Parts: sequence; C-alpha cells; structure tokens
Amino acid sequence: MSTVQQHIKEAAAYIREQKGVEPEVGLILGSGLGVLAELIQNPVSIPYTDIPHFPVSTVEGHDGELLLGTIHDRPVVLMKGRFHMYEGYGPEVTAFPVRVMKELGVKSLLVTNAAGGINTSYEPGDLMLISDHLNMTGTNPLIGPNEPELGVRFPDMSQAYSRKLRQLAKEVAVSQNVVLREGVYAGLLGPTYETPAEIVMLRTLGADAVGMSTVSEVIVARHAGLEVLGISCISNMAAGILDQPLSHDEVMETAEKVRTKFLDLVMAIIPKM
Repeated sequence: MSTVQQHIKEAAAYIREQKGVEPEVGLILGSGLGVLAELIQNPVSIPYTDIPHFPVSTVEGHDGELLLGTIHDRPVVLMKGRFHMYEGYGPEVTAFPVRVMKELGVKSLLVTNAAGGINTSYEPGDLMLISDHLNMTGTNPLIGPNEPELGVRFPDMSQAYSRKLRQLAKEVAVSQNVVLREGVYAGLLGPTYETPAEIVMLRTLGADAVGMSTVSEVIVARHAGLEVLGISCISNMAAGILDQPLSHDEVMETAEKVRTKFLDLVMAIIPKM
C-alpha cells in the first residue's frame, strides 16, 4: 500500500470512529457559503486539525471543520471550508479530502464556490451551474505516478460535471422560480484577482466565471469515479467590467445576500442526487 493510500485510509478510519453517518453525498462549500452547514440534521463536527493528514484552511469565510449528518434523510459529509493552492498547498493536497470522501462511501459530490462574473450578462448574486471548467492553474493533482487503486492513468473529463446532475439542478431551479445560469468556470491559482487583460483572455477562451478553487477537487473526483455537480455564486464582476476595485469583503457580502436562494436550491437538490 502506498503512502497516499495509507493516509487516505487513516483519515477515513478516524472520521468513522466519530460515529457519524455513512455518507453518500459529499459537499464542499465555498467562501461565505458555509451557511448550509447550519441545516444539517444530527451533525457530528470534526475539526480539520483532528483528522490525520488533513490540511488546515486559513481563509476568512472557510471554517475548518468536517460535518457528518443528514439533509432530508440523505447521509452527507460536508467540508465547511476548503483548501486552496494559494495557501501554499499542492493540488493533490487541496483535493485530498475528496479521496477521503470516496473512501467513506461517497458516490456524488457537490462543489460550490464564489466566483467573479466574466459573462457581461451576469450580475452579482446570480447562481451559475458549472457546465465545464478551464484548468488555468498550471498544474494538475494527478501529476506523478498513478495508483490504479485510486483511478485510471488517463481519466476522461468529457463530463467533468455530470449531465444528469445538471439536468436535475435545472429542474429544481425551475420549480423554485430561480434563475440558474449555466457556464464555464475558469480556475486560476491566485491569490491575486485577475487583471482586466486576463479577464479579456479568459472571455476569449470561453469562460463565464473565474475563481481560485474547485478544479483540482473535480479532477480528483472524476479520477475516483464520483459524479460531480458544481454551482458558482457570482459574487462580483471580474476585473475591468466595472470601474471599481475587487475585494474579499464584497465576496462575503454577496454570499450573504443570496443565502436564502442558495440554501433553498441546494437543499432541494441534495436528496435527489
């Protein structure tokens, strides 16, 4: 057994010892979107610092705890706070919890993030269903020797975001009269926000929104055979679109404003995943 596999099993074993549910759905929440954790029933909270081999989140809006519980009777495991490469972690480290979720029995993954709007028809507060992504980080969590027990050497990414789960999300949004955009997410390394010239480049490449997370997690999830659904909260318009500076405070404020819409949508989707 490789060191990576051993670390995955040790982390999963510790989590199981805390007597939570056996999760079927994994949730990774972005900046300011951790409010979903408040709605988990019978939660078991585990600080990241207690879990063997887990990194620690250092960003405002990313609480560092893993929650086990149920949402509408569906057993889930939820990351309240994620890890980013701009914190100094390699892509394989930021995606390590996805491996642990797979070991715990998770079959589908919902990832959310706060993103800058590149598509000029978007507005802050919009929710965007991620149809695909551009990996602009310059790296990949699968670099290095492949471990066949974890996945194939060359995983297919033609459906990085499950078509079936996207259709489910659209149907739920229609039933709630929620406008759900759909577009391509560009994942960059950060931590600087993009320059106006970089936003023009990304728009030319086909991106509708941009952020600093998600991509490595989704790559590892697909490598592990998990179905993925991704939703971005458009927290601000990207650089150069509006004549104003960008700030993390704006990201947090917008996430708070869309709280109810976001929660209602996700709470209705999870039991059907």
